[in-house]
Amino acid sequence: MKNIIRFTAVALAATMLASAATSCVGDLDVKPIDPNIELPEDVLNSQEAFTALLAKCYQGLSCSASSGPSSDPDIEGVDGGYGQYMRALFNMEELSTDVATCCWNDGGLFDIHNLNWNASNEFILSMYYRIFFQISLCNEFIRRSNASDISGYTLKNAYIAEARALRLFSYYHAIDLFGNVPFATEHQSVGSTGAEQISRADLFDWMESECNDLLGGSDLAEPGKNEYGRCDKGMVQMILAKLYLNAEVWKGTAMYDKAAAVCEKIISEYPLHTKSAGKYSAWQELFMADNHLWTANTTYNGDEIIFAVEQDGILVQSYGATNYLVFGCTGGKMDAAAIGISSGWSGLSLTGAFTSKFEDADLRATFYRGEEFDQYVDALRRESDSWSNGWKSMKFLNVNHDGGKAQADGFVDTDWPVFRGADAYLMYAECAARGAADKTKGQQYLDAVRARAGVGSIALTLDNIIDERGRELYYEGFRRQDLIRFGLFTSDKYLWEFKGGVQAGKAVDDRFNLYPIMSSDLNANGNLKQNPGY
Repeated sequence: MKNIIRFTAVALAATMLASAATSCVGDLDVKPIDPNIELPEDVLNSQEAFTALLAKCYQGLSCSASSGPSSDPDIEGVDGGYGQYMRALFNMEELSTDVATCCWNDGGLFDIHNLNWNASNEFILSMYYRIFFQISLCNEFIRRSNASDISGYTLKNAYIAEARALRLFSYYHAIDLFGNVPFATEHQSVGSTGAEQISRADLFDWMESECNDLLGGSDLAEPGKNEYGRCDKGMVQMILAKLYLNAEVWKGTAMYDKAAAVCEKIISEYPLHTKSAGKYSAWQELFMADNHLWTANTTYNGDEIIFAVEQDGILVQSYGATNYLVFGCTGGKMDAAAIGISSGWSGLSLTGAFTSKFEDADLRATFYRGEEFDQYVDALRRESDSWSNGWKSMKFLNVNHDGGKAQADGFVDTDWPVFRGADAYLMYAECAARGAADKTKGQQYLDAVRARAGVGSIALTLDNIIDERGRELYYEGFRRQDLIRFGLFTSDKYLWEFKGGVQAGKAVDDRFNLYPIMSSDLNANGNLKQNPGY
């Protein structure tokens, strides 16, 4: 929580643009996704209006509604609470794995953790439409900016580059979660009946080219040189590194050597935050109410956070993003005031299969282990106040790093650190363990991450790497992607509570390595084909 993108001066224009964009999405139960949102011709008539629309492109990651935290949602038919972008991403990437369960009996939520979903699941639908709503906004912004000849629009090229980076970010989630997806850029005609489908491999190629173009001659800010919370080349480098790291899954060709090369550049620009102010560990400080301090945009103690989705307890309110991670993890006899909130939602828990991976000395084991909660999950649904459902995460807190209070206790100030340097350290280490990078460096980077956590060196092996990625990055939105890359998500090589719908866990069909294209979109858009097995 720092700048809130500094676009509040044009909040009225942003609201107007949001309303116009929302009305074009229409009834999601009957209409296909239109990746070409068209705004009235007279709306974007000044540089301030373009600034407002760019602000809306960012706001779509932080909030889900134009009026309050959930009322008047951006997308008709998608709940303004659980349909928030980052909350939906958490459900797809974390709740489906060993790191999270949720006891709320909300529609098909249990099916996400059980790996037993179908093409009508409302939580998958929320993610699907959120992704393409974001892409639609970015396409419209880029299209209108390219065509604009407004006098004084001096930031035109820089703004276009930011919108392209935001669009790339959503396509990164699309290729990961859904594979073969509807595809459009600013060059497709407005008002088409349905977007064409692109193969996962072809989308990979387009994204790689787009990354390289943004990193080359574009006006996108250099790493750490844009305002906090806005895209720069460091953020695009992380997307490119993720592409190469997952290339064997997403394209069918291993590119770990390319991933390592990009990661080495990122590491040189974003060192680990290692200097704690004393009350909390340096690692914990990355997930607190004033975590904007630990970025390349400041000169405080460190510059690890590469890109963050901003939250603000007063100005940016939602029931998703880090509000979900702070309120959702708080329950039982936990001290809500010490966490910085008024009360908890008592929903999210960790599995015992995951928490058992931590050494006692590991500073990242920020678990509430009260007597009312067993370590291992014995049931998903909360039946009574005596129900026990795994330990609770206290990784994300709504208090400042010095122990001071955040602005409010009803919504959090804690930003979501989407990309950070430690991830690049571990990605390089993985590439080294796979024989595609220098093993001595890989060991050094692995050791550095663990040293900050207060634990010693471990061997540079793939088994150790996947566990270390879990310990370092849990609840940040990568666990499913990582488990798939290591062949552990659907197989019987690694089991956790209620994987496959049984307490002991079991293997599931490989179709669950991808989420389905939504039935509502298939029915409306004849250009689309369903993913295999659905």
